[in-house]
Amino acid sequence: MHAPGRSRARRLWLSLLGVALAVAAVCAVAVLRPWGAAPEPVPAVAAAEGETQVAASVPPAPLALDEGARVLVFGDSWVYGSAANVPTLGFAYLLADRLGVETVVDGVRGSGYLRPGIDGPAYGERIAALDPALAPDVVLVEGSINDRRAYPAGYREAVTAAWDALAAKFPDADVVILGPSPQVLPVESATREIDADLGEMAAARGWWYISPIADDWITTANYLDVIDTGPVGRDHPSTAGHAYLADRVAGALERLEEQPAIVADAPHDDTTVAP
Repeated sequence: MHAPGRSRARRLWLSLLGVALAVAAVCAVAVLRPWGAAPEPVPAVAAAEGETQVAASVPPAPLALDEGARVLVFGDSWVYGSAANVPTLGFAYLLADRLGVETVVDGVRGSGYLRPGIDGPAYGERIAALDPALAPDVVLVEGSINDRRAYPAGYREAVTAAWDALAAKFPDADVVILGPSPQVLPVESATREIDADLGEMAAARGWWYISPIADDWITTANYLDVIDTGPVGRDHPSTAGHAYLADRVAGALERLEEQPAIVADAPHDDTTVAP
């Protein structure tokens, strides 16, 4: 029979030996697999099917809008000049004098990226039919609130196809996207979502984006001065409203010339809304 003191001493010695062996094992493994080192970067996981992947924003090229430049203004009934006393009093036509440029106006009432119009097809088909010989220096693509009833099914795909065709048709042109303007207040939720989508997609391409919604071009304070709510106007800009819009668009374009390229992720003002 061992003495109690010797037994306790032996147990303590064995415990210390076990700890030492454990420490040695850990050190040996650490040499082979240094978990304490900084972890290797984990590759990004692709979005699951059905999830939306947001493209990174890239800086837009500086806008060049020299005197006498040719500007193609493309869009819906607001570009057409609906509700003005005559269509040529529409804001798209008035931009020529405001900016000292030549404007080529292509507006189709009721048209959008998803929706064909009264006088022509949807944006993508209309862009495909444009004459490359137009050779615009700047393309201003407006709208459109006409897509709000069909949104969002197929919307981004339709915009992408139309913009791809536009870039291929006029590779040397600066492109500015002019988001939808509210025809009613408060702004409809689908119109706001369209505005956000267009701003994000324009930023991903390095195109300038102007958001009349984010910049409060039309508010309760000036709504009745800008929009003709009668049976003829049917919530389109009046003649005075088109003149007002021409001033706002011209001012926004002029500031794009003055501002350095800015990257942003969402519409915010009429200089580089997203940029």
